[in-house]
This record gives sequence, C-alpha cells and structure tokens, in this order.
Amino acid sequence: MLLAFVCVLPVIASYLMFYVWPPQGRVNHGDLLTPAALPATVLQGAGGQAPLQRSELEGKWTLLLVAPAACDEACARALYVSRQARVAQAKEMDRVGRVWLLADAAEPDSALLATHEDLRLARADSAWLAALPAAAPGSVWMVDPLGNVMMHFADEADTTTAARAMNKDLQRLLKYSALGRGGRE
Repeated sequence: MLLAFVCVLPVIASYLMFYVWPPQGRVNHGDLLTPAALPATVLQGAGGQAPLQRSELEGKWTLLLVAPAACDEACARALYVSRQARVAQAKEMDRVGRVWLLADAAEPDSALLATHEDLRLARADSAWLAALPAAAPGSVWMVDPLGNVMMHFADEADTTTAARAMNKDLQRLLKYSALGRGGRE
C-alpha cells in the first residue's frame, strides 16, 4: 500500500499543480502575436538605400520599427534598444536584422543614421502598415525568418530594461530555432 502511495503521489501532485494552482509566470518578455505574413510588395528605399523586398527579411530574425523620419524620443529609444539587443547576440548577431520603415516622405537625420550602420531603411506603404497591428510610437515588432510578424515589444522608458528583455527573447529564439542558421534549416 505504501509503495502504491509513493508511486501515485507525484502524479497527484503534478495534477494539482497544473490544474488547481496553474503557473502564473511566462517566459517571453515581448507580446506574442498570431503570426501574420508581411506583404510581398517591394518598398521604396530611403537614405540612399536600395528598395526593400520582403525576401530580404527571410532567413533572418528581424527587428522592425515604424516611425516618421523626424525621430522623436520613443523612436530613438526603439532604435537604441533594437541595436543593443542585436549586438548582444555576439556571434549570432548576423542572424538578426534591423529595419526602420519610414512612415512619411522625409529623410532621417544623417547623424542619427551614422550611429546605426546596420539599419535598413525603407518607406512604409499601406499594405505593410496594415499587416502590423496598431501600436504606440516606439514599438518594435519581431519578424521571424519566414517573413511573419510574430512578436511585439512596447516602448519602455528604461532602455536598459527594454534591451535586456528583447535580448533574452532573441537569445531564446536563436538558441531553439534552426530558422536563419543558413544551411541547417
């Protein structure tokens, strides 16, 4: 009887822990979205860069920001946080790209662009804007290597906390996903 009790006790405990006291925590820091494919339209390049095709985003995890060329504080924070999160990936950094979709026809400040050499610029069109859920300025979307928007990071005043959160999510995705590893997909 004692042996049966010892064997059944872990099963009962796990049932109680899962159904009676369900786990409250979550692993991700960004908000998970239902994956939605970005349109296949070609976007006009900006800042002297070539046009952006959706196929350029495929094969990499991409941090995507939509903001006007006159980059306000929220935009500057998003650019900084996305750059820090990408650089923190060290040897996996090449698997992460960054894109700034300009929401207007103006040109961004060249001094700002000088601090973000790895940043891809393009002009957003209505199809791309419609594919991205509405969000506050300074938001960053993560696009998977298949070209689907799958995560959202809200603007946060504390750039250190925001960069750490984005970094942790990126590290986890890069560690467990073979997508974007080149020949090992």
